[in-house]
Amino acid sequence: MNSLRSTIKSLYDGQNTRSRRFRYGLILFDSLTIIYFIATAALPSTPVITAVNAFFGLFILFDLAARLWISTNLRKELTRIYTLADLVVVISLVLAPLMAESFAFLRVLRGLRLIHAYHLLHDLRRESAFFRKHEDAILAAVNLLVFIFVITSLVFVLTFEEDAGVAGYVDALYFTVATLTTTGFGDITMTTTGGKLLSVFIMVVGVALFVQLARTIFQPSKIKHTCPECGLNRHETDAVHCKHCGTTLKIETKGDTGG
Repeated sequence: MNSLRSTIKSLYDGQNTRSRRFRYGLILFDSLTIIYFIATAALPSTPVITAVNAFFGLFILFDLAARLWISTNLRKELTRIYTLADLVVVISLVLAPLMAESFAFLRVLRGLRLIHAYHLLHDLRRESAFFRKHEDAILAAVNLLVFIFVITSLVFVLTFEEDAGVAGYVDALYFTVATLTTTGFGDITMTTTGGKLLSVFIMVVGVALFVQLARTIFQPSKIKHTCPECGLNRHETDAVHCKHCGTTLKIETKGDTGG
């Protein structure tokens, strides 16, 4: 049993070719499940969809169980946001066939798989130099994407009929983006108190995420420069000393051209 645990831990954390290929496979699987759950959020249940859901559910369950088994801090692993999201997704997949009247709500819960994108980012940070270079912008974009589709799923559940289908989900996405950008076309509106409060939440949080993304793209909060002493390679744009070890930095800048 210890040998099996060591093998699995090596696959998740090792640096050999087999481990890297395994993790790339997980990244691909995570990406596919995220796309699949978004694409099928508003589709009616069919035998094919039920079978595919069961396959994804079992795979997610095995992945989750493996991560928990090899974890050196089980309590910390259980409180990670993507672990909780996976638990909700697995439960929704298990309960859906048993609760037909609540199937729409349970199906939309799978949109929480988007939160697993944060775990995907953790893997990419370790595997991809391109990601490490553009990490701030990519993370800001993912924050915005997760917010949009989780809120879209919530709007779809609260506002549209269960049989609204793809057209209803597109309307929910349209309403979310229009509200988030404060465009306010007015062709789709919330009439209930809860709906109006949800719209306020979308505008307040969404605008903050938009500003964060724009700032990250046009005015990066960190600059890449490797400290010669400790190796820290992310510093404030105006840093004079390394915040980790205190070594004097010589970060190249374009300087002030005056005016």
